[in-house]
Amino acid sequence: MSTQRVSQRLRLYDSDELDAVLQAMARQAAALLPPSQAALIGIQRRGEPLAERLRQHLSRQTGQPELPLYPLKVKRYADDLQVLHANTQLTENPRLAELDLANTTLLVIDDVLFEGHSLLRTCAYLAQLGARRVYTAVLVDRHVCRQPIHADIVGVHLQVAADDIVECNVPPYETEFCIDVVRHGVARCP
Repeated sequence: MSTQRVSQRLRLYDSDELDAVLQAMARQAAALLPPSQAALIGIQRRGEPLAERLRQHLSRQTGQPELPLYPLKVKRYADDLQVLHANTQLTENPRLAELDLANTTLLVIDDVLFEGHSLLRTCAYLAQLGARRVYTAVLVDRHVCRQPIHADIVGVHLQVAADDIVECNVPPYETEFCIDVVRHGVARCP
């Protein structure tokens, strides 16, 4: 008898459900962010369009203008969780130097909190630039973080097997806004 790896894709949240999740996240963010002197940092790739959606919800809920959004390219893993870089790679955003970071409250947004490398690297970078108040928000917390970092705002708490892949599909990178889990298992073949 031989074994074969098989994958199963499960849809956990569709677009309407995630819109409700983002509305709840925006309410939490509104409680943390002052109406002025606040900005959003979207970790590329999917954290940036999530931050865009979040800032639209924030603006509608508070009646305030949309907060400025600064993308930040941070990379460690491929989408399949293979390590691409031994150390988390961060590409600096020179536009952040234009902010009075010591007096600006920042909210860093990412799609999935997995081991915590991207969020930790981002927060360390912002602190190095002089930021004093930094909050973090993630759409999904997998609760396997191995770094001294946590998310202040969490949309969805998921506890899945270590080798399962949580896929946050976020336009414009994917056509549909949803969360899927790809489960890897073993099938026995005669």
